[in-house]
Amino acid sequence: MARTEFMAALNQVAAERGIEPAIIIETLKHAMLAAYRKDYGEKIGVQIEINEETGEVKILDEQGQDITPAGFGRIAAQTAKQVILQGVIVAEKEAILEEYKKRIGQVLPGMLQRRDGDNWIVDLGKTLALMPLEEQIAAEPYRQNQRLRFYFKEIREVNVRQELIVSRLDDRLIFGLFEMEIPEVSSHAVEIKGISREAGHRCKVAVVSTQERVDPIGSCVGQKGVRVQAITSELQGEKIDLILWSEDNEKYVASSLSPAKALGVKLNEKKKEAKIKVDEEQLSLAIGKDGQNVRLAAKLTGYRLEIEGVKVKKEEEKPEETAIVDTPDSKQTTNEEKP
Repeated sequence: MARTEFMAALNQVAAERGIEPAIIIETLKHAMLAAYRKDYGEKIGVQIEINEETGEVKILDEQGQDITPAGFGRIAAQTAKQVILQGVIVAEKEAILEEYKKRIGQVLPGMLQRRDGDNWIVDLGKTLALMPLEEQIAAEPYRQNQRLRFYFKEIREVNVRQELIVSRLDDRLIFGLFEMEIPEVSSHAVEIKGISREAGHRCKVAVVSTQERVDPIGSCVGQKGVRVQAITSELQGEKIDLILWSEDNEKYVASSLSPAKALGVKLNEKKKEAKIKVDEEQLSLAIGKDGQNVRLAAKLTGYRLEIEGVKVKKEEEKPEETAIVDTPDSKQTTNEEKP
């Protein structure tokens, strides 16, 4: 509890700005010392003393003697006002910067405030960030006052000032959105093993369960698809393929072609190549538009994929050569036995 009006006002400013009172007092001392030297000349060993109970300001020489000039109280009061209006703002910015340094790597909500050339200025609430052109998605339509979520990538020093850099392009945005929307991911019951993305169009996310009885795909999809739809909506329509990760590389490669189904996979581990057979009717689905699906699958798995379409006989087209019945009295029937 402050015992004087001076400390009460100082503590109020500190609380509003989120700054320690000691930082404000130190800033006041530097400003008042500068004001004294400006009006009364440079003197070695001069110090400022501020009584935190009364707010009284004294100038002390090297021996600790009070050499405060008459009328300096008025100068001190004016200086204190300027410090609170200007210097404290600098300290506030530093405090905010320190706070945001701890949030690098997180997904943050923000609003597109305005364009700055090819870049966007993003309002994060307490401060502004920059989304450079290289961190934007070409397919996304941005507009002023649009609310989105951004991946907080780094704090970059530009011309002696520090800029917060956010991204919509970074793959880690996907990971952050899954953590925010899917409790099983944030609790680590479901683990994301890989992300392959062509931002603004499509991405594949490989997931696996770390706990029994937890369905990784079902957990991410949610009831009636509500969870994955929330992420797709945030990504403005970017399609998401959920892939079941497996330690068995053949199964993982086969799964990576989703929504197409692989009939067989043959791996060459030495060359990191995979030959995959699919129903010829699903060949175009496996390859995807402009090769997008197979390209994302290759990036996700780390294998060079070669897809071959094969003709699969339909059930009604299969010859009735064998019909096995599981009862002891049954017998195998062949075409030759038919009249």
